[in-house]
Amino acid sequence: MPRRRDTAHYKDVMAAVSGNLQDSVAKAAAAGVPENNIIIDPGIGFGHTWQQDLEIIRRLGELKALGKPILIGTSRKSLIKMVLNLPVDERLEGTAAAVAIAIANGADIVRVQ
Repeated sequence: MPRRRDTAHYKDVMAAVSGNLQDSVAKAAAAGVPENNIIIDPGIGFGHTWQQDLEIIRRLGELKALGKPILIGTSRKSLIKMVLNLPVDERLEGTAAAVAIAIANGADIVRVQ
């Protein structure tokens, strides 16, 4: 089982996320994955605090330096719960807002459910 990344202790979450994604892109390319088949996902809701997730969304443009399309998945995530204090079945508007902000900040692909 892969080890869960815990970036909650980093002072600069974007440096950690960017470094991990850069390593993953290099591994995928070395394994023969065609460059145009590689996308990056900063992992909203996985191993970050909700404040760090918001910072990642705010700073998505920094990931453009990796030269890959950016996928973001914020659908009904706990960061929306923490910001709006809403149960999962009432987070549609929060999801839409998070998606819009992510697109404005550089997301190329969004995953919603």
